[in-house]
Amino acid sequence: MAFLAPRRPAPPLLSTEDGVRAAYAAHGAEIYRLALRGLGDAGVAQDVVQETFLRAWRARDRYDAGRASLRTWLFEIARNVVVDTQRSRAARPWLRGLADHETLAAAAPGVGSGWDAAMRRILLEEALRRIGDDHRQALEQTYLADRSYPEVAAELGIPESTLRSRVFYGLKALRVVMEEMEVTP
Repeated sequence: MAFLAPRRPAPPLLSTEDGVRAAYAAHGAEIYRLALRGLGDAGVAQDVVQETFLRAWRARDRYDAGRASLRTWLFEIARNVVVDTQRSRAARPWLRGLADHETLAAAAPGVGSGWDAAMRRILLEEALRRIGDDHRQALEQTYLADRSYPEVAAELGIPESTLRSRVFYGLKALRVVMEEMEVTP
């Protein structure tokens, strides 16, 4: 018989009704915006948010804070709900006629690259939180802010060679963290 690792207790935010409300207050608006961009229908996006939190509450005992933040976990659930919703709508094309046409015109079509880019950004933010402050700062200033090494080194008051080392080792640490998070390029 295989040894099963003990499950961690549900995060406080999902253990009680008040906790779910707090998680909704913290992340509901972002999930709604992503669902709206992906589906193009305000009503359906609201349903996606509701379904996301319902699934999260039902699966609260499977959440592992060691693998991802609550925000990242909720966005993964939301992505699955959006995909399920798109499949359901594709199987029932007559439902599209019930959508609010103003919302459809304002929203981006399909989940495609906009959704993928948002998910990559969220996962990158989570991975950056898990590396050392010096390495994170070096990567954020050089790669993400697209600033030159001499400029960043002068601002930080360190030699350029030190900054280059921090970037090098920061990228290595980031790669390890992303592998631990099971994120593929």
